[in-house]
Amino acid sequence: MAPIKRKNDGASESARPEKKQKPTISATKPSPTKLSLLREEEPAFPRGGASVLTPLEYKQIKIQAKQDVLFEQNTGKKSARNEFGDEEKEDDLPEQPTGPTTKTKRKPKLENRKARKTGAVEEAAVRIEGLSYKRLVAGSMILGQISQINRYDLSLNLPNNLTGFVSLTSISDKLTKRIETMAGEEEEAGEKEADTTIDLKALFHIGQYLRAYVASTQEATFSGAQGKRHIQLSINPRDANSGLAKADYIVDSMVQASVLSVEDHGLVMDLGLEDTSVRGFMSSKELGQNIDVSNIEEGSVFLCLVTGKSSNGNIIKLSADPQKIGNVKKGSFLSDAPTVDAFLPGTAVDVLVSEVAGSGLAGKVMGFLNVTADLIHSGAAASGKDLEKKYSVGSRIRGRIICTFPTVDDKKLGVSLQDHILYWRLKTATTTPAIERLPTQILPISTILNEAKVIKVEAGLGLLMDVGVKGVRGFVHISKISDGKTETISESTGPYKVGSVHKARVIGYNAVDGLFIVSMEPRVIAQPFLRMEDVKVGQVVKGNIERMIVGAEGVTGIIINIVKGITGLVSEIHFSDTRLQHPEKKFREGNVVTARVLSTDPEKRQIRLTLKKTLVNSDAEAWTSYEGLKPGLQAPGTLFNVQAFGAVVRFYGSVRGFLPVSEASESYIEDMREHFRTGQVVTVHIVSVDSVEQRMIVSCKDPVLFGPARQEALKSIEPGASVVGKVSDNTKDNIMVELEPSGLKAILPIEHLADESAQKCMSSAKRIRVGQVLKDLIVLSKSESKRLIRLTSKPSLVKAVKYGNLLKTFDDVVEGSEVQGFVNNTTPTSVFIQFAGDLTGLILKQHIPEEAIHLPNFGLRRNQSVSARVLSVDHDRRRFLLTLKPLPDARNKTNKEVAGADSYDTGLSNPVDEVSTSVHDFTLGKLTKAKIRSIKETQLNVQLADAVQGRIDISEIFDKWEEIKDRKHPLKKFHTKQVLPVRILGMHDSRNHRFLPITHRGKAPVFELTAKSSNQTLTDLDILTVAKVEVGTTWLTFVNNISEDCVWVNLSPNVRGRIRAMDISDDVSLLNDLPKNFPVGSVLRAKVLKVDVENNRLDLSARSGGSSSPMTLSDLSKGMVLPGRVTKVTERQVIVQLSESLSAPIHLVDLADDYSKADPAAYQKNQTVRIWIKDIDSPNKKITLSARPSKVLSSSLAVKDPDITSISQLKVDDVTRGFVKNVADNGLFVSLASTVTAFVRVSDLSDAFIKEWKSDFEIDQLVEGRVIAVDPLLNHIQMSLKKSQLDKNYKAPLTFSDMRFGQIIAGKVRKVEDFGVFIVVDDSANVSGLCHRTKMSDQAAVDPKKLYDEGDKVQAKVLSINKEKRQISFGLKASYFSTSTKDSTQENDDDDANDSDTSVGGIKGIEIDESSNIDEDKASDSEGDFNQVAAVNSDVEMDRIDRMDSEGVQVTSKEGTISDVPDGFQGLSTGGFDWTGGMSAADEMDTQSETDAEASQPKKKKRRRAEIKIDRTGDLDANGPQSIADFERLLLGQPNSSVLWLSYMAFQLQLSEAGKAREIAERALKTINIREETEKMNVWVALLNLENAYGSDESLEDVFKRACQYNDSQEIHERLISTYIQSGSHSKADDLFQATLKKYSQTPALYINYATFLMTTLSASDRARALLPRAMQCLPAHTHLDLTKKFAQLEFTSTNGDSERGRTVFEALFSQWPKRLDLWNVLIDLEIRQGKENKEVVRRLFERLTRSGTSLKAKKAKFFFKRWLEYEEKEGDSKSEARVKALAAEYVRAQGKQVDVQ
Repeated sequence: MAPIKRKNDGASESARPEKKQKPTISATKPSPTKLSLLREEEPAFPRGGASVLTPLEYKQIKIQAKQDVLFEQNTGKKSARNEFGDEEKEDDLPEQPTGPTTKTKRKPKLENRKARKTGAVEEAAVRIEGLSYKRLVAGSMILGQISQINRYDLSLNLPNNLTGFVSLTSISDKLTKRIETMAGEEEEAGEKEADTTIDLKALFHIGQYLRAYVASTQEATFSGAQGKRHIQLSINPRDANSGLAKADYIVDSMVQASVLSVEDHGLVMDLGLEDTSVRGFMSSKELGQNIDVSNIEEGSVFLCLVTGKSSNGNIIKLSADPQKIGNVKKGSFLSDAPTVDAFLPGTAVDVLVSEVAGSGLAGKVMGFLNVTADLIHSGAAASGKDLEKKYSVGSRIRGRIICTFPTVDDKKLGVSLQDHILYWRLKTATTTPAIERLPTQILPISTILNEAKVIKVEAGLGLLMDVGVKGVRGFVHISKISDGKTETISESTGPYKVGSVHKARVIGYNAVDGLFIVSMEPRVIAQPFLRMEDVKVGQVVKGNIERMIVGAEGVTGIIINIVKGITGLVSEIHFSDTRLQHPEKKFREGNVVTARVLSTDPEKRQIRLTLKKTLVNSDAEAWTSYEGLKPGLQAPGTLFNVQAFGAVVRFYGSVRGFLPVSEASESYIEDMREHFRTGQVVTVHIVSVDSVEQRMIVSCKDPVLFGPARQEALKSIEPGASVVGKVSDNTKDNIMVELEPSGLKAILPIEHLADESAQKCMSSAKRIRVGQVLKDLIVLSKSESKRLIRLTSKPSLVKAVKYGNLLKTFDDVVEGSEVQGFVNNTTPTSVFIQFAGDLTGLILKQHIPEEAIHLPNFGLRRNQSVSARVLSVDHDRRRFLLTLKPLPDARNKTNKEVAGADSYDTGLSNPVDEVSTSVHDFTLGKLTKAKIRSIKETQLNVQLADAVQGRIDISEIFDKWEEIKDRKHPLKKFHTKQVLPVRILGMHDSRNHRFLPITHRGKAPVFELTAKSSNQTLTDLDILTVAKVEVGTTWLTFVNNISEDCVWVNLSPNVRGRIRAMDISDDVSLLNDLPKNFPVGSVLRAKVLKVDVENNRLDLSARSGGSSSPMTLSDLSKGMVLPGRVTKVTERQVIVQLSESLSAPIHLVDLADDYSKADPAAYQKNQTVRIWIKDIDSPNKKITLSARPSKVLSSSLAVKDPDITSISQLKVDDVTRGFVKNVADNGLFVSLASTVTAFVRVSDLSDAFIKEWKSDFEIDQLVEGRVIAVDPLLNHIQMSLKKSQLDKNYKAPLTFSDMRFGQIIAGKVRKVEDFGVFIVVDDSANVSGLCHRTKMSDQAAVDPKKLYDEGDKVQAKVLSINKEKRQISFGLKASYFSTSTKDSTQENDDDDANDSDTSVGGIKGIEIDESSNIDEDKASDSEGDFNQVAAVNSDVEMDRIDRMDSEGVQVTSKEGTISDVPDGFQGLSTGGFDWTGGMSAADEMDTQSETDAEASQPKKKKRRRAEIKIDRTGDLDANGPQSIADFERLLLGQPNSSVLWLSYMAFQLQLSEAGKAREIAERALKTINIREETEKMNVWVALLNLENAYGSDESLEDVFKRACQYNDSQEIHERLISTYIQSGSHSKADDLFQATLKKYSQTPALYINYATFLMTTLSASDRARALLPRAMQCLPAHTHLDLTKKFAQLEFTSTNGDSERGRTVFEALFSQWPKRLDLWNVLIDLEIRQGKENKEVVRRLFERLTRSGTSLKAKKAKFFFKRWLEYEEKEGDSKSEARVKALAAEYVRAQGKQVDVQ
């Protein structure tokens, strides 16, 4: 902050040192207390340091102090001595309240003279000032805090909102040497950058305190812009400790040190001294918490506290522990020093306060060293407290030095009293609840503050503001208060006084000051981004093209300026969705473009953008992080690095996905590069994602095609299964098969067609045709993630499946057995043999026959069938070896297998019970001991002896419920190598996990054991079976498996049961996460509900009492609360299963007590919920459920929407809410409860007239209304949704459509301009208009600014209304209102009987009958039509009057008064005859009273109008229909004429009545006979054109869908395409063309039309030409010739075509169809149209054709020769004509016939 006692700038002070004065003795008397404290501050240097004062000066100071005290004691006044004493600084002081100024200025001079004589020393006053850029000079030292770590430098926050930068070479000598070494290596290698291995983030951390040495200050100025200040710093200990000698490194001083080396117990530090023998050492314990010494790198810099020295003073002990440095209350502050040089920034000191001011304080350290703390660092800014009350002169306080002032004569330091600097920690703020957080976490930079309150004003400097963060203020510099220049600011007056609230924005934060940097400039607040960090990945931004990057291949990039100072790069592949040949033609510098942010790198200051419309306009959520991504999500991405096997898809940020070639298309693709290109945008969905590893697999396949049915079918297919499939494609290496009946795609490699050679497989493949059904296919393997199934039809494998010998799992491998497989891979030392299920075995080289060892690949090829024997099996590693050699003991081994257990009669090694000697000793029921080898969730794997294994099922361990301490993990109490007493139950089959009798012993038996204490004492073991389990008994059960709707439990090793999810616990909250609350191995006490011995099935329940949920409808009763399982969730309801046979829905009205919280999406499938039986309809077998908390939980919370059970609960005027049940033509049906429905008429939907009201409502929409009628007998409820019904104080605001010509309104002046005033109408929806200065007063030349001010209330008259521009012209002349009054009076005098008729807006001659019962909005529409009619004078033409009368307008001949009619009038009323058959709007007025009817009768003068009516019906034929009545009259006679209907629509459009034209079209479609298809089609096309021109995209889409339903869909598509092209909507036409081609791909004309559109209209010739091969694939062969010919013609006729390419296509057609002479004729016509410059080409064509020899018949030859001659007569000369005749004669001679070509 600024110094408080100065007027001149600090720059002059820095440039010119102060004039040093000699000390002066004055008579000032300090208080005795101050004297004693000053004496305590007398400098003392116990270590031998000499004083800076001479003995004489020291004595003079003591004499001066005594004189001051004596003077004060005698006079009671303070000494008048000038404390500042500097004559040149006198002007900086404020004026003295007493005494002449001249005396105060002269007195110091006199005293100075005396001082020179006496030699006395003056105590100079200390100026309170803070650090600023102008006071910074090279050599200044400052305490800084790291705010940002960049790639090449560090950014440091300095005091008083300053920021400095530290380059790489200004950190430490050690780091500089590392950089120099790498630079040398770079020059030698020439590959890597010099600083690629320097990671500054590993050396420093954000918030670290460092002492910085100012190396230089620069101010780079730019033309027209303010200079940018740059402070270059150094933190090298050589600079940061400059001036310190060896003796100055004393305890509690702060020194900067860099790490020289990292040792085992600490760090060796460099102190920057020239004497290299002096080093620092910092123990690893002194680094602080959570800092590991092994993570410290050499070259790091720390600001450390000196804690001690070695005996010789060469080792300085250091500490960087923040707690120790910040412990200033108990020490850690410097109280004594040999010289003042030891006091450097970072050092804590004890300060004696000598002066306290409102904006800072001053003091002394050690009695002589001056220190100051400005407004910020004295703590006044953060606390807001008065410093004079907080600190008193003479008090002692702790502070920390933050800066030096090297330019001042007397040494002075800046100190900070702020807690976070003093206690050496980060500034934090407290939130609610009380949590310590960084200020930028609470209030991030760039945040806009709507209410920032000014708490202190620093005149000429800025404002301190309350930004809403406790303990942290904001500072607004005076230059950032407004966009313009702010001259002055004041605390008490003006817009920025204390307490005023303003809108502001946080633009920075200084961690040293603990202040937010704030700006109130409107341009800054409105700026979208302030920093690069504000630009979010995936955000759509707009910017200007700054420049184009041009490389060797053209434009390679575009730089886009998003906002000032922030630019982004668009790479070449992101210019457009399609590759641009000339990007410079589309993009120009300065153009505004819309882009989307692909990624940001604030550290490198880089932003990547894309201009691809597919990405910019995409509504899909941008994938910016792997978090939250899950399979099934869909989004667009850009292909990158396309390879044959797949491509990488880039999304946003660092998110990448891999697109395998198998997922690139529904059809088979061999090489992805043939179909995709780099930069192409594809829409993909996630197949699998791993957010931890940041890996993702995506697919382009349509997820809809692979629905739930196919997913289930894929899951059900197992390897080794036999399937049947139909061939869908036959490629070079594979046969694509579609399995029946599932429709799954599978691959059958060609080499799997036969066991024999590859030639045999190829010959078999040639016989297979597309569509052929293949049987005996075996599933080799499947991949559910890739949806890939591999098949084989090798006879050896088919036979193995038939006999059950094909290996599918590892458990099927039996040692010594013969197996069938195929070669998967060969290596120089082994062969891998593969079986079903991707099971693979290994054949080592030594197990291959001798004759094949020396052959290439051992004489084997990939996928060759192989028959081998299992040599050995490794169960632990799940590996097995095979051999192609015969086993020597194969025959004996077979005999041993027959012998059974006798083959395993071996002795025991190291038996656990130390008694058993043989395996045969382990018999059924034997008591023995076992040692635990491993502990699983459901069993203990034990060892009876070496190589003799056993298992103890968890159900055979515990006898009682009380024995189990941990119910979720019962086996937790056991440990490995523990010995247990066990008893043998039988054998365990490890292959299928079955319990076997003891007689079933295999080669390596696994014994089934029991460890129950009860079984150890029983004499006879009773093995539990299902038959022995009785209903109602209770058992200890252990969870073995968990499925979606139940858990499977074990009662014993061989008895298994099922517990339904709803029967597991009484606590429903536990049922939503079964794996967590009931993990595998957990114990449940369950009761048997049902026993099915035949199916070996048990049903159990773990609920209290053991009773299950009601199983039948009769078991339920109303009001029961039961658990249920969610089986299905829709948008309208939740289906809940109560039991296996009962399910019921929960409707929206029963989901919550607050309808706004009723969300079915909150429920998930298989979730267990608590429900309440609301109603039971037994005859119809229906149950009504409710999940309201008030019902199922007995909640005491308020019920916002009560449960309505009957209509009797509702009364008129009740306000209730409900969900829209149905949207009908006549209104809405609203569901108030499950059995109560209300009806809302269309007229009760809104106070305003809504034409398309259905679009505002949808099913299940929550609405609120008032009950207006209840009929309990009919069970009918009628509601109203009008706001006027819901809100008694509702008053609809006036809108633009309510304004009428001549209407008198009340309003306020909104704005005053030179040309007039803008008036806002009172009680309106911001309706405003202009009153021109010429319409203000009857007097001429008025000045609006003199007559009116903003906010004045006025009364105005509507003079004109421009509906197209929505402009209103008002008049304020007094004459306007007097005329209106007279007219109104005259009308009342003319007709006293009709008192209810009033003049609307004072329009002469126009009256509206207010007694008619017409809807207000409809009336306003009709009034808008008549407002366009001028006042009718008495001399109006009779025919015009009659025409208006026939349209329902009554005109008087005397005053020309026109009376409006209802807008709903659809027919004509002429001479009393109703053309609509009683459907006119007059029917709507039948309910009015007779009084109203009489009041609405026409006046007498109006009745006389009937006498002058003239029938002009006959003029219709001559003039055509000229009015609505004319059209209605004609349509009665020609209802099926589409021409008449379309003319009627055009007539309405001329009147700007698009809505009525739309209604006429709908009437036409209903009226025209169904057989008149052409007429109906014309109306449909007209309606499409109407919606395209006047409607929205949604309305056009709706009409288009309806038209496709009622007409030929293809024709409608083509008609809409034509409409788009004619209206210039080329992009929509392009999209519709593509959609139409996909739907109607068998129409050749469609391809031709699309190609013509692309080439001629869009100039996309490449796309047009690409259509031809696509069409050839889709269309039958007989259409290819004509189609190709049309495409070739297009090359000639289109302006964007290439005639040379067209000639090439025709040449290909000539070679393929040489006898088709019509092709020649077409080409000749095309060439002739090319012009005269194409003569030679035409002649060559004719000559080629006529010289074709005998192949050209005489008749055809005559035709072409004659045509050639006609061409030459027209374009050639006599020579060319003669040549044609000569060639014709030559042809005749060759044919022997005469051809007349004359």
